[in-house]
Amino acid sequence: MDYKVLYRKYRPDNFSSIIGQDYMVSILKNAIKNDKISHAYIFSGPRGTGKTSTAKVFAKAINCLNPAEDGPCNECESCLHFKENADIIEIDAASNNGIDEIREIINNIKLAPAYSKYKVYIIDEVHMLSTSAFNALLLTLEEPPKHVVFILATTNIEAVPITILSRCQRFDFHKISITDIIKRLHYVVSNENISINDDALEEIAYISDGGMRDALSILDQLSSTTEKITINDVIEHFGSVSKKQISDLYNLILENDVDNFDSMMKKFKELAIDYKVLIKKMLEKIEEEAIKVKKNYNYQGLTYESLKEMAFELADISNYINMSIDPYLLIEITLLKYFKDSNSTSKISKETTQIEQKNISREIINNKEKKIETLESVSNKNKEVTTEIISQEIISPIENYTELIKIRVNNCFVNAKKEYLQNMKELWKNFIGQLNDKSILNLIIDCNVVTASDKIAVLTNLVDGTTNLINSKLIEIESLFNKEFKTEYKFICLTENEWNEEKQEYITNLKNKHEYHYIEEPKIEQVEENNIDNIEKIAYDIFDKEKIEIE
Repeated sequence: MDYKVLYRKYRPDNFSSIIGQDYMVSILKNAIKNDKISHAYIFSGPRGTGKTSTAKVFAKAINCLNPAEDGPCNECESCLHFKENADIIEIDAASNNGIDEIREIINNIKLAPAYSKYKVYIIDEVHMLSTSAFNALLLTLEEPPKHVVFILATTNIEAVPITILSRCQRFDFHKISITDIIKRLHYVVSNENISINDDALEEIAYISDGGMRDALSILDQLSSTTEKITINDVIEHFGSVSKKQISDLYNLILENDVDNFDSMMKKFKELAIDYKVLIKKMLEKIEEEAIKVKKNYNYQGLTYESLKEMAFELADISNYINMSIDPYLLIEITLLKYFKDSNSTSKISKETTQIEQKNISREIINNKEKKIETLESVSNKNKEVTTEIISQEIISPIENYTELIKIRVNNCFVNAKKEYLQNMKELWKNFIGQLNDKSILNLIIDCNVVTASDKIAVLTNLVDGTTNLINSKLIEIESLFNKEFKTEYKFICLTENEWNEEKQEYITNLKNKHEYHYIEEPKIEQVEENNIDNIEKIAYDIFDKEKIEIE
């Protein structure tokens, strides 16, 4: 049989043809160049990333009669007869994992190489060795002859005893990037005159999951079934899904098109698309959209919180799959959560909605009566705090937060200590872990305690837009916390930027030897969930008045 499969035909024969492992290659090349060859190496990493190929190239290079910059010259007698060289011994530990095989190695290593400078033992899937075999190998690795080099390869480094690892130089191979795989595939298709679209090459690189061998095997299989390979061929034969299909699926969610969404999910199932690939590509799409949310304030789509929730729910699906559950049912049910209910949402054009929102905003703003009363300046050795409280029949907590933040942070700094912070972090962790109120829990789950005194703790939240909502619930949060731990703590929540500014100001004040003194707090009121006026006020302070929608 003259035909040789592509992954064997294009197996690396020098260091420059090893793809995606530049760091490891550079170290091995320098070891040869400086004549610092170790007695034992262990190569670990996912399948198809070049561990065994690198081991063979290295074994060939250290025995080459005329080593070049790229390792072996592939022209000398040692290189030309490498495959038949009796001094290069390959062992598959998966099928030769007993102590008898290791004893045979022990008996043979004492013999000098027949043709080469080094006798090299390449043990593949070394983690499959039995305990007794590992113990026997350990004695050999302890003090091997100078003419022997061991190269161990494994896809499961955790299963290799630490006593073995400590006697080897360890090289961790990582998954090859899609860019590197595509570049290598271009080289192969050019040499083999294979006709294939760039989209198809990219899809092959994607579903190979960082393995060069898998990518070449997929290309080999497709090249024998069609004259010109397209992305549809890849999707049809290997249960993949294109970026366009994922984008279409996401757009159906935004458009609230349940019928076409359901049809698309059923089509994926009929095509036997791997649900793990579908989830993985959906997560990548969610990441792409989440970045757009943070970059573009006019983004039309799901909120960051919804995208984050969707991502974690999709990731959890794999934990629920068993032989009796159809994964597509779980995926579809999960994604349907992000559609609007048809009986509660009317279909109004975006243009009309925006006009109505602007009119509502102007009307509320025009009718909003404000009576501003300036309080006396509060002066102390630390700094002057000039506050203005908006006096209304009902005080909106949102309008008081700038002042409240300044005062509570100041009062916290009066007696802030490291031991208070450490204690509060532990209490906060326990509080989050046992909080039964889901509405409060969802609000404060991402909060971190950044400083604390004996009376006040300062929180920061990862999502800027959530800080005002947390501060609107301070009374409820403090009540739940203090009831649980029999304390009398007060809290305040800042954005990351606000906290950084306060922290910098605190450092400056310390340098200038300014002291902090307590400041009396203004009264804050809890926002009632059924108070629509207050909710609108909160929303207008958080979001752009021109783009707010109150449901």
